[in-house]
Amino acid sequence: MNTDMANGDQFRELIEAYALGALDPPERASLEAHLAAGCADCTKALDEARWLVSQLAFLAPDAQPSDMLRGRLLQTVRVEARTAKSAKPTGAIPFWMWGAVAALLLFTVYMSWETIQVKKTIEASNEQAKQEIAKRHELEEKLALAQRQAIILTDPRSVKIPMATGSKDMPKLEAMWHAKLGIVVMGQSVPMPSGNRTLQLWLIPKTPGAKPMPSMMVRPDADGKFMLLVANPPDAMESTKALAITEEPAGGSQAPTTKPIWVGAVG
Repeated sequence: MNTDMANGDQFRELIEAYALGALDPPERASLEAHLAAGCADCTKALDEARWLVSQLAFLAPDAQPSDMLRGRLLQTVRVEARTAKSAKPTGAIPFWMWGAVAALLLFTVYMSWETIQVKKTIEASNEQAKQEIAKRHELEEKLALAQRQAIILTDPRSVKIPMATGSKDMPKLEAMWHAKLGIVVMGQSVPMPSGNRTLQLWLIPKTPGAKPMPSMMVRPDADGKFMLLVANPPDAMESTKALAITEEPAGGSQAPTTKPIWVGAVG
């Protein structure tokens, strides 16, 4: 048996790992010494392995390697550039290397799918978090309004405004006006407006000839109860002569379209 061939068989299984830069220092030094001795078969096999490794770069998806991996690859390329001989690869590529390529492709597809699934999970979590935050803000706003109502109803500085009605079939209403916190209008056993119509509060200015100023709208619940909070009245208490409530179309009106059902003098 030829001595070079026997030595070539000994180093053949190390060539692919050498081309990938994956040999331990002792094995690498041993193989490089063998190649320097001029083994034609091993030199040819190394050229084929390097060509295949270069093709793998075109099969992988775009990715940003880590600094450590980039440094290792650059170091390997510099070393290989000094020892490589320019020659076109010839001969058949080992079957196991095509298997490695297929495995790399499968791994790439799997990682891409995993990335998409993780992204979807993150997006779903973010959307759920947004909804939870919105619900929390809504609850906080409702709590703040309830606290404001409670203060207006109990603060001795609030002005009580009875709201009488000209119909014996209608219950009386009551309003409380706090100069800084707003107006609360309460009612019980109030008939539901017909269809989708609504009850609307108006502020009647003291200025002669001034038009009624539109304010909030409300519809009683199934038991005829309602509590209307006007946190920011359209006019100040000292400039308002009376409060009035009319029945208006859904969405309210800019000017009363019906005769007031309830009226209460302010002050």
